[in-house]
Amino acid sequence: MSMTHEHEHHHHDDPHAHHPHEDHQAHDHSQHSPDMFKKQVLLASLLTLPTLYFSHTLQSLLNFSAASFPGSMYLPAIFGIVLFFTSGRVFLTSGFQELKSRKPGMMALIAMALIVSFGYSLALTIAELLGRPIGHMDFWWELATLITIMLVGHWLEMAAAMKASNALSELKSMLPDTANVLRGKKYENVPVSSIELGDQIAIAPGGIIPVDGHVVSGKAHVDESMLTGESALFLKETGSDVFAGTVISSDGMSASGALVVRASATGVNTLFSQIVEMVDQAQKSKSSTQRLADRAAGWLFYVAIASALLTTLYWVLDGSQDITFVLERVVTVLVIACPHALGLAIPLVTAITTAKAASSGLLIRNRQMFEEAAKLNVVLFDKTGTLTLGKRSVTEVRIANKANIRDVDKTLGLAASVEGSSEHSLGKAIVAAAEAKGVKVPKAKEFAALAGLGVSAVVGKAKVVVGSPALLVQNNIRMEVSDVLWADQATFSGYTVICVVVDGNLEALISVGDVLRETSAAAVYELQVERLHVGLLTGDAQGVADNIAKDLKITEVFAEVLPWHKAEILKKLQAEGASVGFVGDGINDAPALAQADVSFAIGAGTNIAIESAGIVLISDDPGAVVRAVKLSRRVRAKSLQNLWWAAGYNILAIPLAAGVFMPLGLVLTPAIGAVLMSLSTLIVAINAQSLRK
Repeated sequence: MSMTHEHEHHHHDDPHAHHPHEDHQAHDHSQHSPDMFKKQVLLASLLTLPTLYFSHTLQSLLNFSAASFPGSMYLPAIFGIVLFFTSGRVFLTSGFQELKSRKPGMMALIAMALIVSFGYSLALTIAELLGRPIGHMDFWWELATLITIMLVGHWLEMAAAMKASNALSELKSMLPDTANVLRGKKYENVPVSSIELGDQIAIAPGGIIPVDGHVVSGKAHVDESMLTGESALFLKETGSDVFAGTVISSDGMSASGALVVRASATGVNTLFSQIVEMVDQAQKSKSSTQRLADRAAGWLFYVAIASALLTTLYWVLDGSQDITFVLERVVTVLVIACPHALGLAIPLVTAITTAKAASSGLLIRNRQMFEEAAKLNVVLFDKTGTLTLGKRSVTEVRIANKANIRDVDKTLGLAASVEGSSEHSLGKAIVAAAEAKGVKVPKAKEFAALAGLGVSAVVGKAKVVVGSPALLVQNNIRMEVSDVLWADQATFSGYTVICVVVDGNLEALISVGDVLRETSAAAVYELQVERLHVGLLTGDAQGVADNIAKDLKITEVFAEVLPWHKAEILKKLQAEGASVGFVGDGINDAPALAQADVSFAIGAGTNIAIESAGIVLISDDPGAVVRAVKLSRRVRAKSLQNLWWAAGYNILAIPLAAGVFMPLGLVLTPAIGAVLMSLSTLIVAINAQSLRK
């Protein structure tokens, strides 16, 4: 799937084709191919070089004499006319369409400058042929230079923008064309496009996973960096989710076996395809800064017309200069007014940003919202599934005060042994904790369920019971005061307490609950370092919320909040003047996400949450919020720098071109104006490219 718009290919070989869907107020460079401009640059350069060589003005300035032969003096005019109707045509047609749609902008200005330049030079040439010279003939070299410089600027911009927008498409093109798919009782090499839901695909070490799916067999580490921006490898085994475009490791340093995957999403429905589509849509959208640039280009058209009229009126009334000088001033004003750099100021920044964000685990679904992230001063987090993993895990194993077994791992192993065949989430959490720590789990027998209390089994010669504190009361098992206090605090904090009893003696207490993501504390700290107020907004009990907030050093806590009340809290903060960001993952977060000035959805959350968000965190890492804020601030700074540079250049140069500073000896020729315009464009492009660092 390519992010290159389909109609680009239609016009690829026709540089003069009109683009009917172009936004004429702000020239949409996405409609043009860099190859188109590259060809035109080469053609224009071939015609411009002899135009410069045979120019009388340049010969005089550089003190050289060009080869002379009959008609050689008219070669600049011939090449200039050819350039106007070939390389210059793309600007003329685009400018005409802007005027036709009554939305004059950058291309209309460029077209006007070219037409005036052409008309002026043609008039001089015809007058010379008729034997009635009215000025110098050498303005053709300036026209040629202007066209070439503009083409070079467009080519550089197109090449950079296309490279940025194709970043994800290039990754997509890396997907294999074929895959080993189970057909009947054997695997066959079939086209990826023919894979259907439920098909089983075998992927070897080093292979690229062609579809989204679930692992049905095998164990391997997978590189998901092209989706998440994280360099760490992820262990995938039976039951794990895998995604198209990710790669099975084959570095020999980690598990690198083959995987058999059952397809759960194919083609355009894979996560990667959705990412590409979301990035594509984001690049088509416009930020408020871009709209400001669009309006500036539109107004500049009228400013240029007014400036040209005032320049003409002033010098005609002044009477101190001839018509040649007046025409040259008018032409220079119109050349200078071309807002080339202004047209590139924002599109180049946003094209680079969108691709860079996507490769860093951020999906910008709403560009205006991303831009607003630079202004945030409050960020509120949902708890479950956002700052926490959203699943039950063992948080602590406490050896009881009067325990006979003082070894934590041994006690956890006994509990896991009894819970080995349990389907309950608490039991699974204990087994998972033992596996994660590599604890030895002995074999158990004589399993028995204790209705409402837990489970028991015989491990070795000991009878082990794992269950709720209620089983202690029922069996008159003593619990020390310190153990009771610990259990009460854990319960108040939202954890479930499990007791491990061996031969009638309390050996350990295990707390099970939702645990913090490893990156949550760092994310909160970094946001606070960025001078943002961080708060917790959750439907969980006050004690649970306070405990999480304490661990993360969050001072603002809104707990036991119903879904629709979350949005009300955001409204209240906004009414007080705050720009509020909200980070959530579930259906219950959708109202708050919709209300927030900037909404972030954890990538693993529900589709409703993602649809309600302006920015999606693919990696499930709250730290991506920090990256989004920092990137937004950098983008805002670069955009404003580019706007001021581009607009400032025009504001200062138009009076200079009109001859306002002529008494000081400052006169700007059209050619120098074109060179300065090109320099302005180059500075804007270089400034935008610095975002890649």
